[in-house]
Amino acid sequence: MNFHNISGMMLGERAVSVHLPAPPSGMKILSHIDSGYASFVRRLNRRALPEDGVRDLVAEIIGQVAAKGDEALVTLTKRFDNAELTPGSLFVTDAEFAAARKAVTPATRMAVSRSLKNIHAFAKRSLRKDWSFKNAEGATVGERFIPFDRVGVYVPGGKAPLVSTALMTTGFAKAARVPEIIAATPCGPDGSVNPALLYALQSAGVTEVIKVGGAQAIAALALGTRTIRPVDRIFGPGNRFVVEAKRQLVGAVSIDLLPGPSEILILADKTGNPDFIAADMLAQAEHGGDSVVGFATDSKALLGKVVKAIDKQIATLTRGKIIRDVLKSGTFLLHLKSFEEGVAISNAFCPEHLSLITADEKRWLPRIRTAGAIYLGNDSPVAVGDFLAGPSHTLPTGGAGRSFSGLRADQFQRRTSIVRLDKKSVRLSLPVVEEFARIEGLDAHGRSTAIRLEQ
Repeated sequence: MNFHNISGMMLGERAVSVHLPAPPSGMKILSHIDSGYASFVRRLNRRALPEDGVRDLVAEIIGQVAAKGDEALVTLTKRFDNAELTPGSLFVTDAEFAAARKAVTPATRMAVSRSLKNIHAFAKRSLRKDWSFKNAEGATVGERFIPFDRVGVYVPGGKAPLVSTALMTTGFAKAARVPEIIAATPCGPDGSVNPALLYALQSAGVTEVIKVGGAQAIAALALGTRTIRPVDRIFGPGNRFVVEAKRQLVGAVSIDLLPGPSEILILADKTGNPDFIAADMLAQAEHGGDSVVGFATDSKALLGKVVKAIDKQIATLTRGKIIRDVLKSGTFLLHLKSFEEGVAISNAFCPEHLSLITADEKRWLPRIRTAGAIYLGNDSPVAVGDFLAGPSHTLPTGGAGRSFSGLRADQFQRRTSIVRLDKKSVRLSLPVVEEFARIEGLDAHGRSTAIRLEQ
C-alpha cells in the first residue's frame, strides 16, 4: 500500500511556508506554522488498505490462475511483461543457472558471499528452539519448531535486478533448513532473468525458479498449477498488486507480512548531517514507483541545508528522472514544532525504514514503537541494511508495521505444541477439566479424561 493512495490529496496541497527554502523537483515542504500542516500530519496515520481498482484486478488475476493454471500464467506474462513463455518454459533451466554462474564477475561473487555470511549469522540467532517444562499438575508441555516443507519467495523485477532481496529472503529460508524453496521473479521480454539475480538465488539455496511476476506469480505459488506445486508459505516484497494478492490468498497459504513499495522517514535534530540525510533520501527515491520519502526535523536550519544538498546531489546520479518523479509525487519534508512531535508522527506513520538521528538517543529510541527497521545515528546508511548488515530488508510498509514485523528466520519455522500426561497429572487435572466440561456443556470432554483413571 502506498503513501499517495492512503493520503488522498496530501501531496497535492501547495502550502509551502515562506520561511523555508523553495523545494527542488516539486518536493512538499511544510512547517508547523503553516495552515495545511495539521491536516497533513493527521493523514500520515496510515492504514494498509487496498484500492478498489487494485483489489478487483488482483481478484480477476487470481481467478484466471485458479481456473486455467499454466495457460493463464503464459497469457498474463505476455499481457503485463510482454514476454513470450510456454508452460514448458516457465522454469529457469539448469543451463540458464550454469550460464549465470559463468557470467557474474568476481566482485559480484564476493558481494553475494559476504552478504549471505551476515544473513546466516543473524538468522541463526533468531531461530526458535524446542523447549519443554512441567506445568502445575505435572504434565509435560512444550513446543517444537520445524521448518516449512516448501516455501515460495517473491523477488521483484522491473527497473533493477533486486539481487539483495533474493538473498534476504532465500538466505533466511536456507538458514532455517527449509528443504524446498521456489522463487518467482518476472523475466525480461526475451524470457531471460538477470544473471546476477539467478546466481544470488542459487547461492542462497533456491531449488526452483519460475519466470513469472506480479499477482499471477503469487496465485501460482499459493494455488499451484499443473507444473508448479503449491507452497506452504509465501515471502517477499512487491508492488501493490503483489501485496494485494498475498492479502487475498491468506487461508489458501500463509504469508510473511505486507512489504510493498519502499519508504523511509528520517527524524533528525540539529545534529543531523545534511549531506548524509539528503543521500539517504535520494537512495530511497531511487527505487521509483510508489516509493515514499519523508524527512522531519525541529531544526529549520538543518531542513534548509538538506534541501540544498538534495538539489546538489541529484545532478550527479544516473537515475535522476526516476528520483525526481518520487521527489515530486512521494516526498515530504516537515519542520516540526518539537522533536517529541516528530516521534509521535513517526509512530503514527509507521515507516518501513526509520533513520533516527539525535543527540539524546537514549531518551528517544525507547519511545519509537512502530518501525520496520531503525537506523541509529549519522553513520548508519539504510543502504548497508539493504545489502549487507544481516537483518532482512523485507519489511512492512504502508502502515502495516503496526501489525507485522520484518521478515525473520523463525517465520520459516512451523510451531507445534507438545503435551504429555501420566496418571498422576491426569488425576490432578481432572477436577478442573470436569468443571469446564460442566460449564460448557461438553460432558464427553470430562468423560474422556476420567476414563483414563478407571482403567
